[in-house]
Amino acid sequence: MPSDTLTLFYRFGVALVLGLFMGLQREYAYRDRADGEGELIAGARTFPIIALLGAASALSATELESAWPFAVTVIAVGVLLAVGHFLQARARDTGLTTEMAALVVFFTGGLCYWGDLRLAAALGVGTAVLLSLKVQTHALARTLNQEDVIATLKFAVITVIVLPLLPQQGYGPSPFDVLVPYNVWLMVVLISGISFLGYVLIKVVGPRRGVGLTGILGGLASSTAVTLSVAERSRDSAGLDRPFALAVLLAWAIMFVRVIVEVAVINPPLLLTVWAPILGVFVVILAYCGYLYGVQPVEKHDEPQTVKNPFRLGPAVTFGVLYAVILVVSNGAQTYFGDAGVYLSSVVAGLADVDAITLSMARLHESGDVGAVPATRAIVIAAAANTVLKGGIVALTGTSGLRRAVVPGLLLIVGASGVALLFI
Repeated sequence: MPSDTLTLFYRFGVALVLGLFMGLQREYAYRDRADGEGELIAGARTFPIIALLGAASALSATELESAWPFAVTVIAVGVLLAVGHFLQARARDTGLTTEMAALVVFFTGGLCYWGDLRLAAALGVGTAVLLSLKVQTHALARTLNQEDVIATLKFAVITVIVLPLLPQQGYGPSPFDVLVPYNVWLMVVLISGISFLGYVLIKVVGPRRGVGLTGILGGLASSTAVTLSVAERSRDSAGLDRPFALAVLLAWAIMFVRVIVEVAVINPPLLLTVWAPILGVFVVILAYCGYLYGVQPVEKHDEPQTVKNPFRLGPAVTFGVLYAVILVVSNGAQTYFGDAGVYLSSVVAGLADVDAITLSMARLHESGDVGAVPATRAIVIAAAANTVLKGGIVALTGTSGLRRAVVPGLLLIVGASGVALLFI
C-alpha cells in the first residue's frame, strides 16, 4: 500500500481521469451515431466508476494479501456487462466494443493503484484512440485481401520467429567481428516493416499523405531503409513519383535531425560546432520538400488505381547483404587508418551508418582524441556520403520520374554540405 495518503489519492485520481476520458469518448461516439437511441450501457459516468472500482479492488487485494477481492470484483463487473449486453442485443443489433472497453478501464484502475501509472495511461489513451478510429479501421479491413493476409503472416514469421533465434554477437577477427547476424537481419525486418507502414498509411489516409508520413516515421529508424523500400514501391505504383520523392527527402531530413539529437545526448559541447552546418543542410532539404509538396501538387489523375502489397523479402535480403559488406569495409577503414584517416573513415562508415560515425566522433571528441572541427567535418562528410549512397539506390531501383524529382534535392544537399565544410 502507498506510504502516504497523498500518493493514494493521486493514484485514484489518475484512475478517475482515465475512466472519464474513455467514458467521454464512448458517450460522444454513441450520441454521434445516426441510430443512437436508448441508453448506452456505460458512458461518461459509468466508466470513471468502473475505473475507481478497479483501483479499490486492487487496494483490497493488497491489504488482504489475496487476489480474491480483485478476481470477484472483475467477475461481478463482467456479469453485469454481459446482462446489459444481452438486454440491449434483444432490442437491437449491438456490438461488444463498449463492454470490452469497460473491462479495460477496470484493469486500468487496478494498474493505477499498483503504481504502474505510465502503463495505465498508455493503456487508457491507446484504447480511446483505437475506439475513435472505428471508421478508419473498418475501411482498412474492407480493403484487405488474401495476399495482404499471407504477406502479413510472412512478415510475422521473419520478425517474431526468425529474428529472436539469431546470434547477437559477432564472429571472426577484425574487421569481420562487426557482422552480428541479429543486427543484419534486423535491417531486413526494418525494411519490410517500413514498407508495411507505408502500405497501411496509404490505405488509411490516402496516397499523398500516407507516403509522406512514411518518410517522417521511417526516417526516425533508417532513412536508407525508407529510400530502398520507397524506390522499390515506385515501380508498382505509377503516378506517385512526387509523393514518393517527398517521402525519401523527408526521411533524409530526419536523418540530419537525428544527428543533432545524438550529439546533444552523447557530447553536448560538440553541439556548439555541429548544430550550425547540420541545421543549414536540414533547412535546405526542408525548403525543397516544401517545393515538392506545394508547388508540384499531385493531380487527381496521378493517383494510382491500385497499390500492390509491399512485402518483398528478396530486395530486403539483398540490402541486408549490402549493409553487411559496407559495415565490414567501414570497420576495416577505421581500424587500419586510425585518427589520420578520420575523414576517409567517415566517408566509408557513412555509406553504412551515419549514426555509428556520429556517435564515434562524439565519443572521440569527448575523450580528446579528435578536435571539434575535425569531428564536425567528419559527421558532415559521413552524412553527405550516406545521402549520395541513397541517391544511388534511387537511381538504380526507382522509376525515372522518381529520379527526376529526387536528383535536385540530392544536388542541393551535397552543395549545402560542401558550403558547410568551408565555414566549419
